[in-house]
Amino acid sequence: MQSSQVSFIEIVAQLGQGLIYTLLVTLVCSATGMLVGLVTACMRRLGVAWIQPLISAYTYIFRGVPVLVLLFIVYFGLPSIGIKVPPLLAMALSLGLISGAYLSEVFRGALSSVDSAEIIAAEAMGMTRLQVFRFIELPQMLRFALPGMVNEFTTVLKYSPFAYTVGIPEITKQAMTLSATTLRGVEIYLAVGVLYFSIFRILLWAVQLIELRYRIPGLVLK
Repeated sequence: MQSSQVSFIEIVAQLGQGLIYTLLVTLVCSATGMLVGLVTACMRRLGVAWIQPLISAYTYIFRGVPVLVLLFIVYFGLPSIGIKVPPLLAMALSLGLISGAYLSEVFRGALSSVDSAEIIAAEAMGMTRLQVFRFIELPQMLRFALPGMVNEFTTVLKYSPFAYTVGIPEITKQAMTLSATTLRGVEIYLAVGVLYFSIFRILLWAVQLIELRYRIPGLVLK
């Protein structure tokens, strides 16, 4: 392929072939992080004593491990002991679990923002601890945690290019291939930046709609 035969629009169109994989990796890892973060936050809040040290160890360790190192351990290391992990699952077990460790702390902070008077009132009405958490604390926690969730989602998006290291043909993988054949790296990686920025803006627009729908009256989120 000759560089003079490819326009900037054609470059963007070819990079778009990896867009689905980029979105898939981002959504899968974000969903994994959300699930793990919610479960750990719930277990911590409900006071399951024996699991508290495990949760603390998980959040401490996974917030300190680089994503790429953990990804290589999962994808390239586990096969040495007979465990072969598919590329997408490897991303979920690395980036997703690291995201879950951060979201666990986001949810913990959001739970501490729930008015204790509401919890006391609910318990006085005869609600069980689980009912209080489900109907009083959890809905407010998700609202308070929205800015932190958005921030973590964008972080996952920025780390999604690591998927190319395990063979997932996302945008960065397409860019590397295209750059090698056209020798137009500046234009190609500029197009990559445009695509990622577009994904971010669409995400931000969608979150703003959600925030408007579920906003707590009198609370301003920035």
